[in-house]
Amino acid sequence: MRVLCACEESQAVTSELRRLGHEAYSCDLLPCSGGHPEWHIQADALEVCKMAWDMVLAFPPCTNLASSGAAWFEQKRRDGRQQMGIGFFLAFTALDHVPKIAIENPVGIMSTLYRKPDQIIQPWMFGHPEQKATCLWLKGLPPLEETDNVREQMLALPKNQRERLHYLPPSPQRGMLRSKTYPGVARAMAEQWGALAERGQ
Repeated sequence: MRVLCACEESQAVTSELRRLGHEAYSCDLLPCSGGHPEWHIQADALEVCKMAWDMVLAFPPCTNLASSGAAWFEQKRRDGRQQMGIGFFLAFTALDHVPKIAIENPVGIMSTLYRKPDQIIQPWMFGHPEQKATCLWLKGLPPLEETDNVREQMLALPKNQRERLHYLPPSPQRGMLRSKTYPGVARAMAEQWGALAERGQ
């Protein structure tokens, strides 16, 4: 399949799709940190989405949408940042020419403003003993099946380890670190959704 991973500078999912033989590209306004600039399109993701793709996996910025930042919502509405975030997210829902779409975001306002997600996943469903509820809005794609449930192992850990990303100290890199896709989740996306091409779906 020809796949665009939009707003993915880490190339986590792109690399997994490439490993399986798909023509996958990451796209972001930032240069990639995944080590494969030859697979990276540094441009406006919405412009790149206008090209022909079999599947778009979108990871739009959540800074102005996630419930974890609710304390700043009023200010973000006043200065327009939240409206811009909403518009950017919704643009991925309007890609009528793309048959398969997944939009990923943390729990936040889009569940109300757009619609409830098709699925909410956790890292512990894919081999990572951590908590971080992540919503998936799907078009033409089935929900992900868990691959390695380590919930019991996760529950035995201290809270600051279970919620490692929540406890990251403030830094310029904090947002980027919190937004990276877990390797187990990236692998599941590539293997399960990429396999649809083999089945002619």
